[in-house]
Amino acid sequence: MRAIVTVIGKDQVGIIASVCTLLAGYGVNILDISQTILREYFTMIMLVDVSGSTISFDELSKALKASGQEKNLSIRIQREDIFEAMHRI
Repeated sequence: MRAIVTVIGKDQVGIIASVCTLLAGYGVNILDISQTILREYFTMIMLVDVSGSTISFDELSKALKASGQEKNLSIRIQREDIFEAMHRI
Protein backbone atom coordinates (compact mmCIF):
# COMPACT_ATOMS: atom_id res chain seq x y z
CA MET A 1 0.00 0.00 0.00
CA ARG A 2 1.19 3.49 -0.81
CA ALA A 3 0.87 6.54 1.41
CA ILE A 4 1.67 10.24 1.46
CA VAL A 5 3.93 11.72 4.16
CA THR A 6 3.90 15.48 4.67
CA VAL A 7 6.38 17.46 6.76
CA ILE A 8 5.96 21.17 7.54
CA GLY A 9 7.83 23.46 9.93
CA LYS A 10 10.65 25.89 10.50
CA ASP A 11 13.75 24.85 8.60
CA GLN A 12 16.46 23.14 10.65
CA VAL A 13 19.39 20.83 10.03
CA GLY A 14 18.57 17.14 9.64
CA ILE A 15 14.84 17.12 8.88
CA ILE A 16 15.10 14.93 5.79
CA ALA A 17 17.65 12.63 7.43
CA SER A 18 15.56 12.09 10.56
CA VAL A 19 12.31 11.39 8.68
CA CYS A 20 14.02 9.05 6.20
CA THR A 21 15.86 7.22 8.99
CA LEU A 22 12.63 6.71 10.92
CA LEU A 23 10.83 5.38 7.85
CA ALA A 24 13.71 3.07 6.90
CA GLY A 25 13.84 1.76 10.46
CA TYR A 26 10.28 0.50 10.07
CA GLY A 27 10.80 -0.97 6.60
CA VAL A 28 9.01 1.81 4.71
CA ASN A 29 10.32 2.43 1.18
CA ILE A 30 10.45 6.00 -0.18
CA LEU A 31 9.21 6.04 -3.78
CA ASP A 32 9.33 9.78 -4.48
CA ILE A 33 10.23 12.90 -2.53
CA SER A 34 9.87 16.63 -3.06
CA GLN A 35 10.99 19.33 -0.66
CA THR A 36 11.34 23.06 -0.68
CA ILE A 37 12.11 25.92 1.65
CA LEU A 38 9.89 28.98 1.55
CA ARG A 39 11.74 31.71 3.42
CA GLU A 40 12.39 29.95 6.76
CA TYR A 41 9.67 27.30 6.32
CA PHE A 42 10.48 23.75 5.24
CA THR A 43 7.91 21.66 3.37
CA MET A 44 8.26 18.10 2.14
CA ILE A 45 5.93 15.58 0.58
CA MET A 46 6.86 11.95 0.10
CA LEU A 47 5.20 9.04 -1.66
CA VAL A 48 6.04 5.90 0.31
CA ASP A 49 5.33 2.17 0.12
CA VAL A 50 4.25 0.86 3.53
CA SER A 51 3.59 -2.74 2.43
CA GLY A 52 6.90 -3.85 4.02
CA SER A 53 6.38 -1.91 7.25
CA THR A 54 7.24 -3.77 10.44
CA ILE A 55 4.52 -1.93 12.41
CA SER A 56 0.86 -1.13 11.76
CA PHE A 57 -0.15 1.96 9.84
CA ASP A 58 -1.60 3.53 13.00
CA GLU A 59 1.62 2.89 14.95
CA LEU A 60 3.64 4.39 12.10
CA SER A 61 1.40 7.45 12.11
CA LYS A 62 1.91 7.87 15.86
CA ALA A 63 5.69 7.44 15.54
CA LEU A 64 5.87 10.11 12.82
CA LYS A 65 3.68 12.50 14.81
CA ALA A 66 5.80 12.00 17.96
CA SER A 67 9.02 12.54 16.00
CA GLY A 68 7.57 15.74 14.58
CA GLN A 69 6.55 17.02 17.99
CA GLU A 70 10.10 16.49 19.28
CA LYS A 71 11.41 18.68 16.44
CA ASN A 72 8.55 21.23 16.36
CA LEU A 73 7.36 19.91 12.98
CA SER A 74 4.04 18.67 11.67
CA ILE A 75 4.59 15.16 10.25
CA ARG A 76 1.54 13.31 8.93
CA ILE A 77 0.92 10.19 6.91
CA GLN A 78 -2.22 9.38 4.92
CA ARG A 79 -3.13 6.43 2.79
CA GLU A 80 -2.78 7.40 -0.87
CA ASP A 81 -6.38 6.54 -1.71
CA ILE A 82 -7.72 8.73 1.11
CA PHE A 83 -5.33 11.56 0.16
CA GLU A 84 -6.55 11.41 -3.46
CA ALA A 85 -10.21 11.29 -2.41
CA MET A 86 -9.75 14.36 -0.22
CA HIS A 87 -8.15 16.35 -3.04
CA ARG A 88 -10.52 15.33 -5.81
CA ILE A 89 -13.00 17.96 -6.95
